[in-house]
Amino acid sequence: MDPHLNIAVVEDHEALRIVTVEALQSRGHRVTGVESAESLQEMLGNQPLELVVVDVNLPGEDGVSLARRLKQSHPDLGVIVVSAGTRLDDKLDAYECGADIYLTKPIAVEELCAAAGALGKRIQRTSHPPPSGFSLDLKRMRLRGPAGEISLTSQDATLLAALVRAPGRRLETWQLLEQLGWLETGKIALEVPVSRLRRKFSVVGATANPLIAIRKQGYQLSCDVVIA
Repeated sequence: MDPHLNIAVVEDHEALRIVTVEALQSRGHRVTGVESAESLQEMLGNQPLELVVVDVNLPGEDGVSLARRLKQSHPDLGVIVVSAGTRLDDKLDAYECGADIYLTKPIAVEELCAAAGALGKRIQRTSHPPPSGFSLDLKRMRLRGPAGEISLTSQDATLLAALVRAPGRRLETWQLLEQLGWLETGKIALEVPVSRLRRKFSVVGATANPLIAIRKQGYQLSCDVVIA
């Protein structure tokens, strides 16, 4: 599914502006139409924008100049330039000024909407990169990571929470056994919950060993985990 975006359409031809706005709105986007660069400037201070569709031939400041200025002040803003110009130089000028996509009139609304959707996905991936850390939800007994989440046993959660809270994220064997209420057992008993936790970390996206065994001492948590 395409992301829903905040879009401005800058087009001085009223009928074409209305058609473009309605087509984008029909895809779930939040769209405002304006007739000039000056009108867009007034709107920029009132609402956040993620994408602008700009006609080249505008009254006052032209669309290519506007694209350049928008990219300079809002580098993450998506810009689609539309124009009747078909020459290669026209397209190159627009791209050099910051256009992400150049579409030649007449444009089918389906093509414009597809271009907006594709650019929107790229914008949102850049603005919201996948999380790289892990979180422990003690209330729901869940471990979350870049690849999803998984349920934990009470032993899993207790062991992981103790390591997260420990100085340097390191605990000696007897300290971990104490947390689990296993002081009467040997250190070999820890191997089962440690192995299980490693496997669950792998399921949610860990690419390295999250629980490092410290010879003759204990274990250290090697990744960032936030307790939710």
